[in-house]
Amino acid sequence: METRSFKVSYSPHVHNGASVHKIMWNVFLALVPATAVSVYAFGINAVRVLFVSTFFAIFFEALALLMRKRDWKQCFDGSAALSGLLLGLTLPPGISTPIIMIGSFVAIIVAKQVFGGIGSNPFNPALTGRVFLLIAFTEPMTTWPLPRGIEQAKNYLGLATTKTADAITAATPLAAIKEHASKAMPNVSLNDLFFGLHTPGSIGEISVLALLIGAAWLLYKKIITWHIPVSTILTVFVIATITHFLSPAKYPHPFFHMFAGGLIIGAFFMATDYVTAPIWPMGKLIFGIGVGLLTIVIRLWGGYPEGISFAILIMNATTPLIDKWTVPGPFGSKTLRRQS
Repeated sequence: METRSFKVSYSPHVHNGASVHKIMWNVFLALVPATAVSVYAFGINAVRVLFVSTFFAIFFEALALLMRKRDWKQCFDGSAALSGLLLGLTLPPGISTPIIMIGSFVAIIVAKQVFGGIGSNPFNPALTGRVFLLIAFTEPMTTWPLPRGIEQAKNYLGLATTKTADAITAATPLAAIKEHASKAMPNVSLNDLFFGLHTPGSIGEISVLALLIGAAWLLYKKIITWHIPVSTILTVFVIATITHFLSPAKYPHPFFHMFAGGLIIGAFFMATDYVTAPIWPMGKLIFGIGVGLLTIVIRLWGGYPEGISFAILIMNATTPLIDKWTVPGPFGSKTLRRQS
């Protein structure tokens, strides 16, 4: 009689072929359309910012791995490159190179490697780096050069622009509405916000269309699910609709909040981070609602015109608790309870 041996191992027993390397580089690929639009809109400055942030993210990852006596080649698994690219996409195109390097250091060393590297960080590395730079270097982080094509504009959203040494700067749409709602609101173009060729802002947030193309790729590849992005955007949309209905002269149209700022890049590319977001579907919905609620509250009534970065980081802190309380019951558990 033939003797058979069986291997005993922990789950999962079925593998779909996914790996950290494939997932990270697929997300990186999904950001290519937004990157291309930003390079077209802001020119060589966008290339400089994105290259520096990505290069030094990989460099600091390799340095940290060497110091921890780990295989330094892990820096090419895509996670550091993705964090660097996301950080660069959240920065103004005119930001100086030393500030970008500091941001990459905080994102990789402070927010990631200090906690043990990939899979152990409690907060999104790219957003941690961005928020640190925003607090430490407020003026350069809130100076927004106008994109190519309206460089000679004398007026943007009905507000005066400012001429600096090498560019004309203006407030972002969110900042303009925040400070001068009645004056700026009539000049807001949803087409400009959607296509992103004539809107000042962070490098990667200016084109909703380009970001949605990348998001569609992630959903098609099943790298992310719909739960967090849809619940985040829908929460913002519902509250913005209510406030606009109550006071249309003070609060902009809900589609403005959907298209302006970093809502789309945050909802699809940052809030969905595997490490810092909940695991289970119900937890993801709660997480997304929390992100959307905090974002719109900060935008409408906070002291800062944009809230997505702070909202995601705050909800990152709640992820362990959300996961604890949204674990699905074992299969058949309800039936067993009824029978007992």
